[in-house]
Amino acid sequence: MTDPRRPRSPHPPTPRPPYAGDPEAPADGWSRIAPQTGVLVPLAAGQVLEVVDPCGEQVSDFYAVMQNDIAECFSAGRTVDYNNTLYPSTGHRLWSNRSSVMATIVADSVGIHDMTVTPCSQQTFDILYPEFDGAPHPSCFANLCGALEPVGVVPDHIGTTLNIFMDVWTSPDGELHIDPPPTQAGDVFAIRAEADLFVGLTACSAEKSNAGVCKPIDYRVR
Repeated sequence: MTDPRRPRSPHPPTPRPPYAGDPEAPADGWSRIAPQTGVLVPLAAGQVLEVVDPCGEQVSDFYAVMQNDIAECFSAGRTVDYNNTLYPSTGHRLWSNRSSVMATIVADSVGIHDMTVTPCSQQTFDILYPEFDGAPHPSCFANLCGALEPVGVVPDHIGTTLNIFMDVWTSPDGELHIDPPPTQAGDVFAIRAEADLFVGLTACSAEKSNAGVCKPIDYRVR
């Protein structure tokens, strides 16, 4: 019987390709995002960005702006609207706030991602992690700000992200639930840029979103 809590994309996942990286190091030709950090990835139109979970159960936050005008940015709302799904997967497009196509998903061995919750911030930990007692904590929002600041993106310009591999579902009463990412080591998500982009990419910093332990993310551009 299908679990009614978890509607999924009708697009079947693509096969998980062999991946030679491991928890100790990325595969040759790949770069590693250390746990709880982020990077800037410039993409030219036609290039493919591949994102791999090398350990399993790790989220990666994705945000993008147009290189020719950074005010044009990824829109989770328009991506949901124009694809008519909360669950983007292979073949779906990522849209901008000006209704331009930014990228197309070309590989996805999981089929579970989120576009409903914002990137974790210091305030996230202050409010939702009382056990941290307000202590400073790395966050995806701060890491995206740091990654995108060199190209002129200011913090107030960063909105809801595409949370790759994040398992968020809603119960019938409307309550949100976050389960551990369903990824195994080597699972991949890839987009093809349809315009020149600046991408901010993180290895998510929120322990509760990553089965209690924050781990690295690997990526490459080809």
